[in-house]
This record gives sequence, structure tokens and C-alpha cells, in this order.
Amino acid sequence: MSTASAIEVGTRNSAVPATLDRFRELFNELDAGNLNKLASVYSENVRFEDPFSSVDGLDQLTHYFAGAYGNVLSCHFEFGEPVVNGENVGISWVMHLRHKRIRRGREILVDGMSRLVIRDGKVTQHRDYFDIGQLLYENLPLLGPIIRWIRKQAG
Repeated sequence: MSTASAIEVGTRNSAVPATLDRFRELFNELDAGNLNKLASVYSENVRFEDPFSSVDGLDQLTHYFAGAYGNVLSCHFEFGEPVVNGENVGISWVMHLRHKRIRRGREILVDGMSRLVIRDGKVTQHRDYFDIGQLLYENLPLLGPIIRWIRKQAG
């Protein structure tokens, strides 16, 4: 028995597997110095949303990522198996992040998921879902230990 590289439901979109490969590759190579690679995955009129912002267009996305990656020391993702339904894709991930301003550059892990719409071999919509507390609040010097304690008590 072999394992599938994606769980597919509905109709098949032949551009999706190659675009997903480029997407995963991009986010494991991306840094402030190579944001020009975004054009290999995203359409000119992409819509991007995450808990911090929403932007329209490749130029705004590039500007947003320039700010987001400005203080990143390292970032890579462990991707789960995607769920594909035609042009709609859901893919889970764990981000391994080292950031100059978060926990003094020590690695943190953030669980998340991306919802993508892929048309004509490009991502036209991208929405990230993740716990902003896991990324920021738990890692603040004074507030972090309290947030982690509360999360532990609640869970």
C-alpha cells in the first residue's frame, strides 16, 4: 500500500500538485533577500490574509513579507498532507521560527494551516490560520509565562 501525496476530493486540477510543490519549496527558502521568488507561486492579483493583515496584489504581498521577514533569523515549515478539492487546498504546517525580537532569537514552534485557491498554476488566494498567542503573547518577557500557565491550566 502506498501513501498519497495529497488527499483529493471532488474534481482534479492538474496544476495543483506542481503549484503546491513550488509553494512548499518557496516557504522553506524565503527570506528578506529573495522575495522576488513570490512571483513564481503567486498571481499578480493575489489576496493574502493572516491574523495580522490582509493585502491585495503581489506588490503589497511582497511589501508585507519584507516587513515580516525583516528580523527573521531563520524560518522553515513542516507541511502536512494537503487536502485538495479542485482549485481549493488546505494544508497544515508547523513553523519553526527564530526571530530577533521573539524570545531572544530562540526557536519557537507555531502550528497553523493555509487555505489556498490555485488557478492557472498560481495561488490567487492565501489565508493563514494560526494562534497569534502561540506566536507572540506566549513569548513576551513578562506576559509569556502567565499566558503559558493559563493555557496549561485550561488544556
